[in-house]
Amino acid sequence: MVHQQELHLNTARHGEMHDLTHRVSEVVRATGVTTGIVNVFAVGSTAAIGCIEFEPGLEMDLPANLDRLLPPGRDYAHEQAWHDGNGHAHLQATLQGQSLTLPIADGKPVLGTWQQVFFLECDIKPRHRTVVVTVYGE
Repeated sequence: MVHQQELHLNTARHGEMHDLTHRVSEVVRATGVTTGIVNVFAVGSTAAIGCIEFEPGLEMDLPANLDRLLPPGRDYAHEQAWHDGNGHAHLQATLQGQSLTLPIADGKPVLGTWQQVFFLECDIKPRHRTVVVTVYGE
């Protein structure tokens, strides 16, 4: 069986994070799949998906460290082409990744105690985002 569903969220700023764990788990539960995989994909080249312990310290640390690695304001070639100020956002999203695949066991995504699924806004403007959740299994 394959089931696909979109999640929608609005973001206000660069570095904003959202915990998607409950929403992804609800999609899996609603399918009735007990064994399989779930893929979570952020639509857009300036958004990222991953797993982290979703707590206030790491919610600040991850975007701050991505900004240190790939800082805003640098003279990226993307800026020379588009002049939109978000060259770093594309690179940060690519480095972090736009998708995550988790196993499903006993009807739930398999996550450790301190693992949650997160969405990270890397762009510099508010956005309406779509996250596609695809469940495969039986």
